[in-house]
Amino acid sequence: MEKQISIRRPELLVPASSLEVLKTAVMFGADAVYIGGEAFSLRAKAKNFSPEEMKEGIEFAHAHHVAVHVTANILAHNYDLEQAAAYFRELKALGPDALIIADPGMVMLAKEHCPDIPIHISTQANNTNYMTYRFWYDQGIRRVVSARELSLREIRQIREQIPADMEIESFIHGAMCISYSGRCLLSNYFTGRDANRGACTHPCRWKYALMEESREGEYLPVFENERGTYIFNSKDLCMIEHIPEMIDAGIDSFKIEGRMKTALYVATVARTYRKAIDAALASGEAYEQILPWCRKQISQCTYRQFTTGFYFGKTDEHTQIYENNTYEREAVYLGIVEQALSLLQLSESEARDALLAKGAVDPDTCCAAAITQRNKFCVGDRIEIMKPDGRDVECEVIAFINEEGKLQESAPHAKQQLLVVLSQPVAVYDLLRKPAGT
Repeated sequence: MEKQISIRRPELLVPASSLEVLKTAVMFGADAVYIGGEAFSLRAKAKNFSPEEMKEGIEFAHAHHVAVHVTANILAHNYDLEQAAAYFRELKALGPDALIIADPGMVMLAKEHCPDIPIHISTQANNTNYMTYRFWYDQGIRRVVSARELSLREIRQIREQIPADMEIESFIHGAMCISYSGRCLLSNYFTGRDANRGACTHPCRWKYALMEESREGEYLPVFENERGTYIFNSKDLCMIEHIPEMIDAGIDSFKIEGRMKTALYVATVARTYRKAIDAALASGEAYEQILPWCRKQISQCTYRQFTTGFYFGKTDEHTQIYENNTYEREAVYLGIVEQALSLLQLSESEARDALLAKGAVDPDTCCAAAITQRNKFCVGDRIEIMKPDGRDVECEVIAFINEEGKLQESAPHAKQQLLVVLSQPVAVYDLLRKPAGT
């Protein structure tokens, strides 16, 4: 069925926790990537970027015509301001494409110290109506991230009431916070670590029970399944089946949540949403045809149960909260191809010579992939080569060659530098994954 599509071409905005993940996002379809520095970001537990890594990441992204947005969206205290000013001066020299800020004081500092970098107003600023958008427009802001509590109908109304050159950014996929626009006090109350300053311990994911005042020690389950009670826990947002509606609402940037996620997660969601957005813009028929592939791909990365959040209103069918806290994981992340070599290109070693002498490999088809191994896999495993263009190539693990040039039967130690000999050719930035159950 054909669906009406607006002429706006939305940006696909993808998170990155590290330089490796940034490069993955760029290669797997992002139009823009958002990252955090070592301070003033709401993901203190993420690895985040040093100034040197940020410089390299921005240069890499720009070489591939991808923008980089830097988050500085904490709610600042007085003692933050001097350091924040120095940070903005540092960012001015690095030249990102935008800053994501929530606090009006931080907005003022950014305008003073790096006036040429556009500012985007974070969802943390509780942007729920078109007058708020107009206010920020009058401050010189040209993009605002909508509050997660908004429906598509409300976003469409905002689009109708704001200037045409003002952009709306909205989340399309990822974890949802139970607190209003992510403004949560639970972590600070329980542990002293403030979610609004980037140190959230995620107490909404913990197991809870109810206790009546006069029955101390008698715990009453509020809702329980076989894995426990999680009364604050939200399902994950997934709008892969509703991209035409998102476009039609006038959203300019589709934002994926996940600045603490792995390269496998980022590669999967970036590639899947890239294909889905492009298909939706082509025609309703093309979009409907690609949806089965998209659903299968999304299930290959770590996720909770899915929801459409508040986009279609607060109904039982489209609830945000509850169910269970358990992640589903359909594939295991093995590593990213850092270098691809034919067997004949390998340096001479005992391992290479042994493989060629035994006839265990075909030099014309087999390929050696240099990786930093992330999870255990073994010789003989059937794995997938995940390519940025949408192909998943099944192959066999023929051998491992370690840094000493010797063969080993398995890769049990995370972060080991290995050459993995595969039965199919690979390319740099391909991602290796092991499907569930194999």
